[in-house]
Amino acid sequence: MSKRQTRTPKNAGMVRIISGQYRGRRLPVLSVDGLRPTGDRVRETLFNWLQNEVPGARCLDAFAGTGALGFEAASRYAESVTLVEAHPSVAQALEQSRATLQADHVSVVQTRFEAYVASKPELFDVVFVDPPFHQTDFTDVLNGVQKVVAANASIYIECPKNLNDAEVLLPKGWEVQQDKIYGDVRARLCIAGALR
Repeated sequence: MSKRQTRTPKNAGMVRIISGQYRGRRLPVLSVDGLRPTGDRVRETLFNWLQNEVPGARCLDAFAGTGALGFEAASRYAESVTLVEAHPSVAQALEQSRATLQADHVSVVQTRFEAYVASKPELFDVVFVDPPFHQTDFTDVLNGVQKVVAANASIYIECPKNLNDAEVLLPKGWEVQQDKIYGDVRARLCIAGALR
């Protein structure tokens, strides 16, 4: 397909923000390969785990997609939220959602996560890692995350339940605080140690 024939992805549905100042607001889900929003049930559990960590935190949604995790954190009074997204149309939809919500404490960065880490950004207190499952080496991604987490940061990892621990190797000093299976998805919450 030539550039002239390339079509802008269409909405495949919506995902709603569960709680906080943007509660009930909906975010578009574009029809893009690998885009898979975190379900309501998983997000509700995750933000119960993080209820004391998110308010006032610097948050990074490393593979933002719909922005469901990042905007949920923004809704729950994170100090700042950075949404990193490589796909141009998806990043544009995130920017439109940010503007619609008037979420001035949210920023959208259109780039690959590896390039973002290489730019040596600020360190984050909470990081969400929910990349496209079939395109991701989780160990490499988590080694990148290690470079942008503050001491004692919380890191949420969503991956296929059938990946073994060797395929999702945690950086040294990280401790698993929560580990649950939801259907085909494994949800884990880790804490980065004080020594990096």
